[in-house]
Amino acid sequence: MRAVTIEPRRAGSLRLEERPDPAPRAGELLARTVAVGVCGTDRELIEGRYGEAPPGHARLLLGHESLARVVEAPAASGFAAGDWVVGIVRHADPAPCANCAAGEWDMCTNGRYTERGIVRADGFAGELFVADPAMTVKVDAGLGLAAVLLEPASVVAKAWEHIERIGRRALWQPRRALITGAGPVGLLAALLGVQRGLDVHVLDHNRAGPKAALAADAGATYHTEAEARLADLRFDVVIECTGAEEVIRRVLRLDGDPNQIVCLAGLGAAHAPAAFDFQGFNRSLVLGNRVVFGSVNANRRHYLAAAAALARADRGWLERLITRRVPLESWREAYERRPGDVKTVLTFAH
Repeated sequence: MRAVTIEPRRAGSLRLEERPDPAPRAGELLARTVAVGVCGTDRELIEGRYGEAPPGHARLLLGHESLARVVEAPAASGFAAGDWVVGIVRHADPAPCANCAAGEWDMCTNGRYTERGIVRADGFAGELFVADPAMTVKVDAGLGLAAVLLEPASVVAKAWEHIERIGRRALWQPRRALITGAGPVGLLAALLGVQRGLDVHVLDHNRAGPKAALAADAGATYHTEAEARLADLRFDVVIECTGAEEVIRRVLRLDGDPNQIVCLAGLGAAHAPAAFDFQGFNRSLVLGNRVVFGSVNANRRHYLAAAAALARADRGWLERLITRRVPLESWREAYERRPGDVKTVLTFAH
């Protein structure tokens, strides 16, 4: 089969190579890839910033945002040939910590998890892959190619779940949410906020391209950084999806209603330490009972919640998030950044 691979931590090592077709072991299913989504994590891996190949191998098969159809599955696995599926990215260590053993591998404490296409496990950017049925999620075929959005949607499903768990520490009746960043994760976070009945606002850097219309059509209010007067609004929830230093500082300086919850869900490039008003930040958190927390990855429960959210969404809107569909024959183009991109998807012919 053809597969997109890198040598982790070596920039310029990206290539399309031939690999033997994977053979499922007892209890595994075999799936034929329909598409993989491309995101900033993939590009950072390609740039050599991080990543780790499977033990005993020099190269890592990329792709953590998957969509595939089952070729064959074990009896009584709950899957059958033809099912549309998505693979779960993070897996627990074989000798798991307490969280991993309880199915909360997204909250791993020993760091020995694997992540398909990222850390110590091959990903899904090959024509075929094998998977444990327990680490595979069935998706509605009616979603079509938009089902490839399930993995990024699972990340924000987790963020919203944890926000709501924290909110239950008191009588909490959120009304307004701010999402910073209008990439796929930010727009999906906005969608899930609107589905919760909140007044959702999205902040991004400009009005060029499709993002403003996508935010509006999801039911949110779109602001550019130049236009925004966010101090005039008070947010019960903030989900920060950019990882950009200046945006994070701005979010943490915002005055929110008492009990405000801020979720940091984006990762940016490392920079030199910047000046920050820690005393003011501390005073705001303490006197307002505010919470700031980080969130990464997702477990099976979050994939299922994300699948339900996508099923409730307008399919046309979801398809508009996918702004470029690149066939495997032009695979290198999928990893390029282009103006107007929201989500790029590498597609595999059948």
